[in-house]
Amino acid sequence: MHQMVESKLEAIAESCHRNHVRKAELFGSATSNQFHPDHSDIDFLVSFDDLPPGEYADAYFGLLEDLQEIFQRPVDIVVESTLKNPYFLQEVQKSRTVLYAT
Repeated sequence: MHQMVESKLEAIAESCHRNHVRKAELFGSATSNQFHPDHSDIDFLVSFDDLPPGEYADAYFGLLEDLQEIFQRPVDIVVESTLKNPYFLQEVQKSRTVLYAT
């Protein structure tokens, strides 16, 4: 895990708690030495608590906004329940690292 992410684990946990996240994992280049602080985005795999649709949207966009503010860079959030592509899932499995879990 890149030092930039490690140094922000507390802020990530606070945002996850506030936005009803059940589990948040890091995947992709930020889990390896291929992360480039100047131009890499940060990829998160997330599971939310069971929420009504309106609250779910608020939680998703609240988390996205928080993470972009925390890291001051683009952030991609993939909701775990939407992962259907077996090739993409296989790539995610290679590097996923748990950052937050309830």
